[in-house]
Amino acid sequence: MSSIVTGEAVLLELRPASFAARALGLLLDVAFNVILLVVILMGLAAAGEDLDEAALRALVLSSVVFSLVIVPVAVETLSRGLSLGKLAAGLRVVREDGGAIRFRHAVIRGLTGFLEIYLTFGGIALTVAMFNDRSRRLGDLMAGTYAIRTRVPVEQPVAVFVPPRLRAWAASADIGRIPDATARRASQFIRQAGRMAPRSRAELSTSIASELSAHVAPPPPPGTTPDDYLAAVVAERRNRELNRLTQSRRRNTEVGERLHRLPFGS
Repeated sequence: MSSIVTGEAVLLELRPASFAARALGLLLDVAFNVILLVVILMGLAAAGEDLDEAALRALVLSSVVFSLVIVPVAVETLSRGLSLGKLAAGLRVVREDGGAIRFRHAVIRGLTGFLEIYLTFGGIALTVAMFNDRSRRLGDLMAGTYAIRTRVPVEQPVAVFVPPRLRAWAASADIGRIPDATARRASQFIRQAGRMAPRSRAELSTSIASELSAHVAPPPPPGTTPDDYLAAVVAERRNRELNRLTQSRRRNTEVGERLHRLPFGS
C-alpha cells in the first residue's frame, strides 16, 4: 500500500494493482484495440478497389496508429487514467504522487506501449512488470505513473472508547490543544492497529503517546499501555467536542426561540 500526504495534510492510501489485475486489464485493452483495427481494415478492404496501392498502404498505416496509439492516448487523457480494460479490472492509472494523469503522461504511455505491447507481443511489458514492486510496465516507468485498485473493501469503522480503568483519569484530565497532525496520527493508528505487525505497532504507539503526553496532564495511572492511553485520549477528546457542539446547538436553539416569541417590532 502507498501512503501519500496531500498539500492539505490529508493522508491518502493507494493500493497498487497486482500483476494479475494489470495483465487482465492490458489483455482487455489489447482485445478492444485490435477489434477496432480489424473493423477499420475491413472497411478499407471493402473500399480498396477504388484506391491505388500507395493510398491504401498509407490508410492501413494510419489505421494502425489510430487504433493502437491515438485511441488509447485519447481515452486515458479524457477519462484521467481509465480505459475499458482498466474499468473492467477495477484499475486506474495515476501519477507517482497520486494525482490524475495528464496528456503528456498518456502520450508517453501510448507511444511506449506500441513498442512494448504490440511490436513485442507484450513481452517487454510483462517482463518489466514482473520485476518491480508496483507491476509497472516500461511506459509507466518513463511517464512516472502506476496503476491503482479502485475497488477496495469498505473499511469497517473502529469503535473507540475510554478503557474502563482509565475513565476516572480521562474525565478529570486536562487535554490541551492537541496539534491536528498529532490527533490525525493517533486516530489513524487506532484504525489500523489491528493490521500492523506487533513490533511496528508497539513502536508507533509509543511514539504517538509520547507526542500526546506534552498536551495532556496529569500522566495516566502507572501501568497504562500506550494503546490504552491513545484510545483514552482520542475518545475523551471526541466526547468533549461532541458535548461542546451539542451545548452550542442547544443554546442557539433557545436564543432563536426567545427571539421568535418577542412581539413584532419590539
